[in-house]
Amino acid sequence: MEGIWYYQPFDSPVGRLYLLAKEEHLHAIAFESNWPRIRAALTLRQEQDTPVLQMTREQLKEYFAGDRHTFELPLQLQGTPFQQQTWQALMAIPYGETRTYSEQAKALGKPLAVRAVGHANSLNPLSIIVPCHRVVAKSGYLTGYAGGLHAKRFLLELEGVQGPLL
Repeated sequence: MEGIWYYQPFDSPVGRLYLLAKEEHLHAIAFESNWPRIRAALTLRQEQDTPVLQMTREQLKEYFAGDRHTFELPLQLQGTPFQQQTWQALMAIPYGETRTYSEQAKALGKPLAVRAVGHANSLNPLSIIVPCHRVVAKSGYLTGYAGGLHAKRFLLELEGVQGPLL
């Protein structure tokens, strides 16, 4: 990962997040537990504010205050074509709604790719912005999330999701 990467910590209701940008694009939002691994992979990095990091912080503050339901940020998602498709499908899940992994696989036209969808979701570099927290098990219960199930539960409750999963 060459070039200069800029990052800023952001203290949120789900813990410290690290916002990562390169040039004019947001590349990642990492939970603190994942940050050391991500930071180690970056060759040149600076803790410095940039316009896209500032815009991201403002939109996240609005989201956590319940005032923002969609994000308008210049994103750069890097992954395989399947991962890209999976992440695009995540962005189509409306605020306050959930989908199951099997529903997401069907939306991709690959109904048997449930495990592959789950794996691609787990590699989502833009937690919260690309809302993998909106995907739940077929039973309706919460399953894995990079920030932990407490963070997933918090985000779904923030969005007004109700049901047996919470």
